[in-house]
Amino acid sequence: MNKHVLIIEDDFAISEVLKAYLKKANFLVSQAYDGIEGMTQFDKISPDIIILDVMLPYKNGWDVLKDIRSVSMVPVIMLTALGDIDDKLTGLNGGADDYIEKPFEAEEVLARIQAVLRRSGAKHTNQVTFGQLSINFTAHQVMLSNQPIVLTPRDLAVLLFLAEYPNQTFTREQLIDAVWGYDYEGSDRAVDLAIKRIRQALRSWPKSEGEIKTLRGLGYQLYVKK
Repeated sequence: MNKHVLIIEDDFAISEVLKAYLKKANFLVSQAYDGIEGMTQFDKISPDIIILDVMLPYKNGWDVLKDIRSVSMVPVIMLTALGDIDDKLTGLNGGADDYIEKPFEAEEVLARIQAVLRRSGAKHTNQVTFGQLSINFTAHQVMLSNQPIVLTPRDLAVLLFLAEYPNQTFTREQLIDAVWGYDYEGSDRAVDLAIKRIRQALRSWPKSEGEIKTLRGLGYQLYVKK
């Protein structure tokens, strides 16, 4: 499954360059431009890795890192123009997984991300169960009330992707990038049709356990009761 990167960087141009390189490498990318927005995005999407600038408006990178580490061990790479050894030690001692100085090459950031993800052992589970719904990522199998659910390969891929990130919302564009691929040239309505078919296949799944939700103006999510 495609990994989700959150870039917290107040320089729009730098953020856009990183986004372009990461999307080309098949990462999902979300962006925030200050520390408060960064924490909001972190809580919303539960990213697989974070690129975190130090000098941010409203809440600096050190405080953001501290807040993240109070609830999560998600990999964090610090990104800053500061070059003093004390700043590096502050980041690494605060729980950062790596530290990159500006100016940098986007290829270097990509390589560092891939290395950190390998070291951290990117999260993945073979199977998840949400009440009567059981999804096996390895076998590509969906069971509802111990009965197999038959889906087309594309619809199955959509459900598997949503199931890997429960309670997270994805736009049509993000789902197309993750499932159809970046070179897809068809209509984004294909996502709506896939969601409709998945809902039909899961129609007997009790809503007290979960459902495929549409968040108007935002996208879709596999909502499950915690």
